[in-house]
Amino acid sequence: MACLRLLPLVALLLVVAPQLQVRAQDKAVLLKWKFEKDKAFYQKMTTSTDQTMKIASADFKQTQKQTFIFQWTPTKVEEKSVVLTQKIIAVQMDIDIGGQKITFDSTKEKQPNNNLNDFFNALKDSEFTVTLDTAAMKVTKVDGRQAFLDKLVKTNPQMKPLLDQILSEQALTEMAEPAFAAIPGKEVKKGDTWERSSKLDMGPIGKFENSYTYTYEGPADKLEKISVKSTLKYKEPTEQGGVGGLPFKIKQADLKSSSASGTVLFDPAVGRVSKSDMTVDLKGNLQIEIGGQTTLVDLTQKQTSTVETTDTDPLKK
Repeated sequence: MACLRLLPLVALLLVVAPQLQVRAQDKAVLLKWKFEKDKAFYQKMTTSTDQTMKIASADFKQTQKQTFIFQWTPTKVEEKSVVLTQKIIAVQMDIDIGGQKITFDSTKEKQPNNNLNDFFNALKDSEFTVTLDTAAMKVTKVDGRQAFLDKLVKTNPQMKPLLDQILSEQALTEMAEPAFAAIPGKEVKKGDTWERSSKLDMGPIGKFENSYTYTYEGPADKLEKISVKSTLKYKEPTEQGGVGGLPFKIKQADLKSSSASGTVLFDPAVGRVSKSDMTVDLKGNLQIEIGGQTTLVDLTQKQTSTVETTDTDPLKK
């Protein structure tokens, strides 16, 4: 009969258990970057792009895979800001433009002969000083631009007008921010969302407007999962932007993402993003002027990017 006396308790647990499960799922989790002075971490960022440009009845295809390995070292950590040194420690390129292949790997002593080797090699060991507002998770300043430009221009002086425009101070700031922007720096519950936006003006190449919506999905093993939805719009350059030494001019554009989504996995134990991925499909058309003649180009592009963050240098594995 002892078991009969337990029936009320069992019934109570059956009622309460689902409520306890809901409360456990609704538990707030702190998603906030942690920085330790002089303790470096590393990011391996790989981007793959498949692009098809249709001009008249001809298709021109391009594939590109590029990998950058960055070393980040916090040099000054305060309550609401942190200063980090960002160093490019490796560059790998694998490009195929209509059957013409270009490869480069800074981790190897011997490189295949191509006219971009000096330019790619100049990227390696470049350093920037990045100031991050940790309350808003926004990059407020990037130093090192002029030294970076000088290295690149030295390899090809004719590129100076173009590089001056596409690598402006604002552009470098916008490029550095995505490394940290996905994390809200506060407590969130499952289903909570937050938004970010960015505008990247690359002079004669045009403007890119991105908007991101992040949603906290809950725990995934020992990590915290965040889903990402994004929209990307491209706008043609203004007349003031000039052509920057390019042999063509983009007169008009109607390009936007048809789908863009990804995942961010945050490691609360170390206080940083462990892995992230993003896939963007871009479609539309461009009107390009070459030698006074305007050509209509239909463009389809798929780009996939992944980022892995570690305590150890990936090159030393």
